[in-house]
Amino acid sequence: MIKYTLRCAKDHRFDSWFRDSATYEKQEKRRLLECPVCGDSKVERALVAPNVAAKGNRKAAEPSRSRRPSEEPTTPAEAPAQPVATVPPNMPPELRKVLLELRGQVEKNCDYVGDKFADEARKIHYGETDKRGIYGETSDDEAAALADEGIEFGRLPWVPKGN
Repeated sequence: MIKYTLRCAKDHRFDSWFRDSATYEKQEKRRLLECPVCGDSKVERALVAPNVAAKGNRKAAEPSRSRRPSEEPTTPAEAPAQPVATVPPNMPPELRKVLLELRGQVEKNCDYVGDKFADEARKIHYGETDKRGIYGETSDDEAAALADEGIEFGRLPWVPKGN
């Protein structure tokens, strides 16, 4: 899944999610995208700075994890990606519902690749494997390297299922 910030001809900005960049390009070419503010169908990607999380106060060699915290399911069909953003403890119920729906769509439509995310993203980008939606974990350094290589990806807050 890829999140783009889009802009209409009247300079309204809004975010939208796409399975991959080709899906966005097809919809843009056929003018299927509309501004939610004014309904304009002349929409294009807006220039935005990459969203790469800062390292913060981490140990030098933090191991990759493919296992989830104990409260999370561990079967491959339900395996969630590691959270990339802190989810506030008092999150509004509406936001939690939307994030859970997004998680469900990712799990339903994309392949879970665990801590091999960066490797799989590169294989897809360079045509070494078929294009498909994937999700998994990667370090901040690997995410920065993917961005430097021009590989499109998005980072999502992964809301745990249940209470």
